[in-house]
Amino acid sequence: MPQPRTHLPIPSAARTGLITYDAKDPDSTYPPIEQLRPPAGAPNVLLILLDDVGFGASSAFGGPCRTSTAELLAGNGLRYNRFHTTALCSPTRQALLTGRNHHSAGMGGITEIATGAPGYSSVLPNTMSPIARTLKLNGYNTAQFGKCHEVPVWQTSPVGPFDAWPSGGGGFEYFYGFIGGEANQWYPSLYEGTTPVEVNRTPEEGYHFMADMTDKALGWIGQQKALAPDRPFFVYFAPGATHAPHHVPREWADKYRGRFDVGWDALREETFARQKELGVIPADCQLTSRHAEIPAWDDMPEDLKPVLCRQMEVYAGFLEYTDHHVGRLVDGLQRLGVLDDTLVFYIIDDNGASAEGTINGTYNEMLNFNGLADIETPRFMTDRLDKFGGPESYNHYSVGWAHAMDTPYQWTKQVASHWGGTRNGTIVHWPNGIAAKGEMRWQFHHVIDVAPTILEAAGLPEPLFVNGVQQHPIEGVSMAYSFDDAQAPDRHETQYFEMFGNRGIYHKGWTAVTKHKTPWILVGEQTVAFDDDVWELYDTTKDWSQAKDLAKEMPEKLHELQRLWLIEATRYNVLLDDDTASRINPDLAGRPVLIRGNTQVLFSNMGRLSENCVLNLKNKSHTVTAEVEVPETGAEGVIVAQGASIGGWSLYANDGKLKYCYNLGGIKHFYAESADPLPAGAHQVRMEFAYAGGGLGKGGEVTLYVDGQQVGEGHVEATLAIVFSADDGCDVGMDSGSPVSPDYAPGSNAFNGRIKGVQLAIAEAAAAAGHLVDPEHAIRIALARQ
Repeated sequence: MPQPRTHLPIPSAARTGLITYDAKDPDSTYPPIEQLRPPAGAPNVLLILLDDVGFGASSAFGGPCRTSTAELLAGNGLRYNRFHTTALCSPTRQALLTGRNHHSAGMGGITEIATGAPGYSSVLPNTMSPIARTLKLNGYNTAQFGKCHEVPVWQTSPVGPFDAWPSGGGGFEYFYGFIGGEANQWYPSLYEGTTPVEVNRTPEEGYHFMADMTDKALGWIGQQKALAPDRPFFVYFAPGATHAPHHVPREWADKYRGRFDVGWDALREETFARQKELGVIPADCQLTSRHAEIPAWDDMPEDLKPVLCRQMEVYAGFLEYTDHHVGRLVDGLQRLGVLDDTLVFYIIDDNGASAEGTINGTYNEMLNFNGLADIETPRFMTDRLDKFGGPESYNHYSVGWAHAMDTPYQWTKQVASHWGGTRNGTIVHWPNGIAAKGEMRWQFHHVIDVAPTILEAAGLPEPLFVNGVQQHPIEGVSMAYSFDDAQAPDRHETQYFEMFGNRGIYHKGWTAVTKHKTPWILVGEQTVAFDDDVWELYDTTKDWSQAKDLAKEMPEKLHELQRLWLIEATRYNVLLDDDTASRINPDLAGRPVLIRGNTQVLFSNMGRLSENCVLNLKNKSHTVTAEVEVPETGAEGVIVAQGASIGGWSLYANDGKLKYCYNLGGIKHFYAESADPLPAGAHQVRMEFAYAGGGLGKGGEVTLYVDGQQVGEGHVEATLAIVFSADDGCDVGMDSGSPVSPDYAPGSNAFNGRIKGVQLAIAEAAAAAGHLVDPEHAIRIALARQ
């Protein structure tokens, strides 16, 4: 008798009664072992989620970027043009994988500024089993490829705990990808399961993470179908594309040479016309106006425009390149003969297009994060025009392009109040389960609706208990009712939105919204009190794009929706909080930290230590001391390094000599080097950095010692005050990822001797400069790295 699937794991069937076995009778056997399988007819599931794209970017929704795979799937499936996300990546991903609102699932903000408040802890309650775990416990094979940014920052170290990691407690049997908000596509910091892995090719040899993760996904699916063809799979394919940095092979960007010379205002008009022609927006839709915070194209400096155009060319090439590799994955399913029986969700963004590149865009966004944006003059970026998108860059496009990629809507990523931050084109493809082909679906849906849709398609009930823990009900609504009924009335009638005070409510076609903060203004914005935020009112049954504000005409309707927002916010753990100083300070926020005090000891082969896991040496005097053994052949390789080619520091041996490199945003390198090679044998090597003081990001004097004797010195003109890298961490005995110093190559820079230990220490007399870091600026940097 089949076991009920509401309690997971499914209890083993008890054998009752007498079982006889006659050893002399060759026909006497025990009952066969039954393998766990989902209900008959349960499809494979491929869940694709892109990053920072925007509703008006993909050609499948009228955008200027060619996405032939999205168009192909839409032509044989369904386009959903009223599908919504949370306006930020971590919250959207947590909601997607659980079917619960992001505040319910503890991800009301980003992991870097988690607090003890239930809706903002970044910790997924065990009362909300992810869809991957539910499917695995029902007999699915499960795998995730690409980005995972749902791990609390204090759990990202090599010692875990790994409960929030995809293959730790997330329900995936296999994971290949990166942990964090963004990745260097040329030099990603990757994990297979919970084990760090290094890529075995360089960009010059053709490596790119998008191609790599697609190869891994194709290999895993092929193996799964070869060994367990009767068992369906659930694959979550989440590239870090098109999140900054916009890294793409040059030939893909060059496809768009000259395409965007018209500028972002004209591009919006072109996209808007295509969207109407394609039918993804109604014929009477209005193009929303450009807000004053976004400059007109004609007002941009003439000498900057070639740079701005190249930024958009690179972005467009990145999106097409990403869709190309999604196409390789789809082709692989076709070759295996399983595409028609695979439920494919192609969600073409996890929020709006990203405006975190600021007004001028950037060649290296870390310069902007560290208060060095003035370095990136038009001349500076023009000199590097052909390097945008390449391994030396860490680039992002201008706010104006992000706004254009969200056509026809207002605002961008982070702005949860308006459709520009939350409305994302989505395609559903399942030939064996959906009769309709090439049709549009106009029903209102939200990212929390995906999980219940998968369960319904698989014939599985929502679990009541998982691992003995009673489950909180799924808060989404299955989309399956709309698959073959274009005229079906909406079932998802009410949805709140909130992200960093930008908030809104949707209810039966009406929206009441208010923008609290502007995403790309890192410093200087005067944020008003929540009570003083100006609310807007839209009837989206007549005003598709939120273009005509009715707040003054219909104050009672606005008040009705404002009250409804408060009710929903209370129900789902929303807490409006502008106390940025408390949120950035882990002690005040109630957020665990791994490192306390003024010293830290690291040991050989420790690596992939994010900046949350390493003593913060910025803006203060400090020392780095290592006990090493040098071989008879002489010393070579990295002793300890932190950061990447876009910024950091490294202590290493070069041609036998002790050397220190400080990398200032990939723009300048400062060195100190010993006069003589390190002798063979055991030695203590030390670097002392005497910080100049007087504020953030100042320079200092470097002195090198061997066994207490001074052997070299150097001067550092300036330093990075806030952050080195979003994904490259600290390593002992090597420098993983992109190299901090140009003196050594990636992947072949390991120290050739023995390292007994490394001590990082802040000088006792060093003046703590943490109070000089504006909390709002620090939070906005963390947001920009989402």
